[in-house]
Amino acid sequence: MHIGCPKEIKPQEFRVGLTPNAAREAVGHGHQVTVESSAGVGAGFTDADYIAAGAAIAGTAADIFETAEMVVKVKEPQAVERKMLREGQILFTYLHLAPDPEQTKDLMECGATCIAYETVTDDRGGLPLLAPMSEVAGRLVPQVGAWTLQKANGGRGVLMGGVPGVGPARVVVIGGGVVGTHAARIAAGMGADVTVLDRSLPRLRYLDDAFGGVFKTSYASAGNTIELAREADMIVGAVLIPGAAAPKLISRAQLSELKPGAALVDVAIDQGGCFETSKATTHQDPIYEVDGVMHYCVANMPGAVARTSTIALGNATMPFMLALADKGWRQACEDDPHLLDGLNVHAGKLTYYAVGKALGIDVLSPTLALKA
Repeated sequence: MHIGCPKEIKPQEFRVGLTPNAAREAVGHGHQVTVESSAGVGAGFTDADYIAAGAAIAGTAADIFETAEMVVKVKEPQAVERKMLREGQILFTYLHLAPDPEQTKDLMECGATCIAYETVTDDRGGLPLLAPMSEVAGRLVPQVGAWTLQKANGGRGVLMGGVPGVGPARVVVIGGGVVGTHAARIAAGMGADVTVLDRSLPRLRYLDDAFGGVFKTSYASAGNTIELAREADMIVGAVLIPGAAAPKLISRAQLSELKPGAALVDVAIDQGGCFETSKATTHQDPIYEVDGVMHYCVANMPGAVARTSTIALGNATMPFMLALADKGWRQACEDDPHLLDGLNVHAGKLTYYAVGKALGIDVLSPTLALKA
């Protein structure tokens, strides 16, 4: 199979969908690999690195989309990229379709087979291709949140760890999954007073057993959430419903109950955000203020640490990419139901229920898509 990797064009996105190591593995499996010139520079990989791995270098993204049987990316295809996708082509990348009707429409119209990293599952009920970026984003949260809290940026002017005689910042993390756990660990390590909220009692028990004394846990009822949020300096939105739009956990009206200059860090912004006032921002212009509350809603947080993120993502995606290339998407998905869970669009049909529910679009069962 001919595998192509274009350069990412989303603003301030420095990751790349294919590492030289992944290219080398694919070439070793007998596949042709083509990478757009300078695609890996932001992550510290040169064209020479890819050539040494056995890949060819293409001058433009159009060359990639025109010739590749499978396109491997990081972020969802932008409008100009979607116009270059074609019927029968495989697209393997993050999609986050639920809050993005325009992208969904374009992908259905192009006829490609689109497999989303964020909905591929594993036998433990996890999301193995989302997890590494969730780990990165979670560990970045206290860093960017602490910056947002600085007075010069509009924040409360509170130091995460405080100083002798002055208490630390109070941090509330809503969601005790991968993002929330990593955010809580790092924030607590910076000396903050951290509470993690979740609705799963088994998850709360696990967090209490594993991290008791490092941070606190609490049940995420609506009343408890706003009560803790009123006293917080930083509130982290880390709730995920796989493939679906994120629930709104703090409303516009409730902002008036928060501390002036408090920081909201919305890691669920890729899925529409979990605060009513959230809107996607970029690394170039990451924060904005609503009713005296600062919002950090960068939609590609891991892009800030592109080398770490690219290598971590490449380690996770490589086995699935090789399966798709070795077997073709039908056989690979038939052999691995967890990979089939990643199928979001095929031949003009939407194949992921949560996206269809969010956007009001009829869904074809992925099992039927395999047989079509």
